[in-house]
Amino acid sequence: MATASHPPSATVDHHQPPPMLTDFQATVKLKYVKLGYHYLITHLLTLSLLPLIAITAVHATQLNLDDVNNLYAHLQYHLFAVIGVICSAVIGFTTYRLTRPRPVYLVDYSCYRPPDHLKVKYQVFMEHSRLHGAFNESSLEFQRKILERSGLGEETYLPAALHEIPAAPSMAAAREEAEEVMFGALDNLFKSTGINPKDIGILVVNCSLFNPTPSLSSMIVNRYKLRGNIRTFNLSGMGCSAGVIAVDLAKDMLQVHRNTYAVVVSTENITQNWYFGNKKSMLIPNCLFRVGGAAVLLSNKSADKRRAKYKLLHVVRTHCGSDDTAFNCVYQEQDAAGKTGVSLSKDLMAIAGGALKANITTLGPLVLPISEQLLFFATLIARKLANTKMKPYIPDFKLAFDHFCIHAGGRAVIDEMEKNLQLTAEHVEPSRMTLNRFGNTSSSSIWYELAYTEAKGRMRKGNRVWQIAFGSGLKCNSAVWEALS
Repeated sequence: MATASHPPSATVDHHQPPPMLTDFQATVKLKYVKLGYHYLITHLLTLSLLPLIAITAVHATQLNLDDVNNLYAHLQYHLFAVIGVICSAVIGFTTYRLTRPRPVYLVDYSCYRPPDHLKVKYQVFMEHSRLHGAFNESSLEFQRKILERSGLGEETYLPAALHEIPAAPSMAAAREEAEEVMFGALDNLFKSTGINPKDIGILVVNCSLFNPTPSLSSMIVNRYKLRGNIRTFNLSGMGCSAGVIAVDLAKDMLQVHRNTYAVVVSTENITQNWYFGNKKSMLIPNCLFRVGGAAVLLSNKSADKRRAKYKLLHVVRTHCGSDDTAFNCVYQEQDAAGKTGVSLSKDLMAIAGGALKANITTLGPLVLPISEQLLFFATLIARKLANTKMKPYIPDFKLAFDHFCIHAGGRAVIDEMEKNLQLTAEHVEPSRMTLNRFGNTSSSSIWYELAYTEAKGRMRKGNRVWQIAFGSGLKCNSAVWEALS
């Protein structure tokens, strides 16, 4: 400041060229150009109608009383035509109201949290595996490496029977695990919603590997003394994507049965499905799967829209079971020693990628803005006509969804989804944190992820949520929800 009146640069050469303008082409990020394009295409119809609306408004302001009288006389002269148009409109509106799909609302849901004494740390897991005596040194070392790379934390849960030394799986212990998980989630759900269990008209339970007689759904009917004409369904063997399948079945049932509630219970049973052999491809589930479950209350009652959390928009299911490789990539079998377990193929990730591609091909037109669909179509045509080596355009699903609930099947699954869909770390954070805190809880993991998103205060009214899961068969299933509150 002291030298402001006599700056040392007073002798600067006046012939020095002035500084160049900012290179906007280098500084403007492509994503903002894309956002502008997306906004323009999305609102193209509105922008096109603005001149027509303006012209109509100008003409309307120039009407006088004689013009109004002439219009009224003209309508009287064509009275039958006017009545016919009105009647047609009323009939059309009534037909639409009666035949349109009934909206399905998610009133609330509850995720089961096991008691603290069932937590299993890495060291405890490895020590119990060693003390059991069924695993050789190579298998123990393999499990240790899988655990270290799995993405699971130190606070996941195993059932009580597997905490015993040696482990003591039995039918009674498996029933006890199922009851604790299902009843724990349902007790919290009925408490939070205030729903009388006898008001439930539809019950769908999915559990892949434990299916006793009486069924799991019958256990729930007996516990809560549900009404005699309730429609119950028990889905088995459908893998980690069965939670979306159960929601889809409940949705279809709610289209048929009016003014009722549907409860979906998604869980998996660990007790009787622990592998005590040494085949490495069958040891991976031991390291990933943990205790968990969720209960979801759905409704088709219009009165529930005011208190519901979400509205179901779409369910898209893709089944690749006609391909032998896909069919066998997740396979329950016995090893050479007669030990039963679930084998995971090395081709699993590649097959899951193909299933994802098929699923989003169907889902894309339902959810993507027209701007993304036009870009995808234009790139497809260009690849066909001009350059087959051109990279295919991957639609930006971040323009269609605000939150992503990707099945927490393992760290590799989440990594691949993040990479292939070009998601940010925040988008996959619910999946990573669910995997870390609860492990792979199978079909219920997408509900733990949704609960995490809510707990972080990120959900807003109007936000769209994409739940996507992979399951044996092989299947890739998606559910799309819109937040109502």
